[in-house]
Amino acid sequence: MKEKVTKEEVEEEPLSPMARLFQLQELDNCIVTMIGFKAKLSPDIILDDLKHNVYKHPRFCSKLVIATHTIHIYSDDGARWIKTKVNVEDHVFAPDIDPHEINEDGDSFVDDYVSRLTLNPLDKARPLWEIHILNVKTFDAEAVGVMRCHHSLADGMSLMSLLVACTRKSSDPEAFPTIPAIKRRGKTMSHPFSDKGWFLRLIFAIYSTLILIWNTIVDLLLLLATALFLNDTETPLNEGAGVGNNLRRFYHRAVSLNDIKFVKNAMNMTINDVLLGATQAALSRYLNHRYGDKDGEDGTTTSYLNNLPGKIRTRAGVAINLRRDIGIQPVEDMLAKGSECRWGNYNSFVFVPFSISLETDPLVPLLKAKSIMERKKHSLYPSMLYLIIKFILNMFGHKAGLFRRSFSNITTFMSNIVGPMEEVSLHGNHIAYIALSNYGQPQALMIHFISYAEKMVISLTVDPEVIPDPQKICDEMEESLKAMKDTLSTKSDRRVVGSHNRGQ
Repeated sequence: MKEKVTKEEVEEEPLSPMARLFQLQELDNCIVTMIGFKAKLSPDIILDDLKHNVYKHPRFCSKLVIATHTIHIYSDDGARWIKTKVNVEDHVFAPDIDPHEINEDGDSFVDDYVSRLTLNPLDKARPLWEIHILNVKTFDAEAVGVMRCHHSLADGMSLMSLLVACTRKSSDPEAFPTIPAIKRRGKTMSHPFSDKGWFLRLIFAIYSTLILIWNTIVDLLLLLATALFLNDTETPLNEGAGVGNNLRRFYHRAVSLNDIKFVKNAMNMTINDVLLGATQAALSRYLNHRYGDKDGEDGTTTSYLNNLPGKIRTRAGVAINLRRDIGIQPVEDMLAKGSECRWGNYNSFVFVPFSISLETDPLVPLLKAKSIMERKKHSLYPSMLYLIIKFILNMFGHKAGLFRRSFSNITTFMSNIVGPMEEVSLHGNHIAYIALSNYGQPQALMIHFISYAEKMVISLTVDPEVIPDPQKICDEMEESLKAMKDTLSTKSDRRVVGSHNRGQ
């Protein structure tokens, strides 16, 4: 029977397709947002603010109720958001930390604390979120706030919009942060006949449409193949992976956003393309090192050689925001009925193949990433997949194993979220960094990027039994970005010198 709704609870609405997907047992997924602060935090201030404002947001004052049966011909699992009274004290934790327990290593303490959370499921009898306040000094912060919420509440863009709405500019405590207007780039192919006759434009339009249809069909067939039999090669990135409830560890690293923008502009590509190219290069170098360690004798390593085996199939699931406006949005607009920038999980994903190889030219991975993403953008697959997920979940509910196998058969997942353009403060507390991750997936590696002011924060979630050294992946990422920037800077300098010499 359906769980009884008390007088303090009001039924609201069913879960969205992606929210229901994240509720599947093998994909029970939580988002962890770690925020570093430049001063100690007062738990009382956080509690007082939540008491006055949590009721304004329906997802944070609603619990998830799942009926044991439905009367519809479609199997929607009876999952509903039920608005309920929130006892904020049940959701905010500020442990009394013994200084001797830290042993002058705050980073390890925070890492261990957050990792232990991954073994403790959220209490589904209450709204699915909680906040942990850790007044511990780390390498890059004086205190760390950790927010954990179930992925069914929202995607990363929704949560970032909510966080920004709660902050003010650090340079002007009375001013709201600047919200950049980011429009989606057009998905149409570049038109070579824009100044030609109508016949050539018509031929190109037909050609572009056929390519769009072909790319969509190929992508959908690859999804089906992945669900049935097409799995990635077993490598040190996924050996032994596949259990989503294993303990996870989190690691983050900040790099220069200006350097990434320099590469983006020099290569005429998007920031996503740069991040994909750098990740592809970094994972190639990391795998080469791991294979070198395996092949070395008597504890020696051969990682300076090309130790990569041939024909490695490695793919990343890349999150795609389906909203028309893809940047930070005003929360009141997202919560408005019928909003085009809706709150929740309005996203999809594409499978992106990585070319795992050592390249002498650091720009090659960038060119490969740009080529792949240009093809993925000219496809209706993300929107079609969202509709397919909705249809299959409606028809088969929790028995829909297609997506569980699809997720399990690829190596990693990636996302990139636009954060505040300038440094911001929360209740007067200056934010040093924002790192967003998630766990619960079958992959041993998840990679997330989030921009904050002039930094790009790389966040990794790893299964430590499979990937014991996530810092080396970040090292390789940083080194790859540096090599790309240095190569482009050298080429730019040569062009300037050449132009000067010709002028003389």
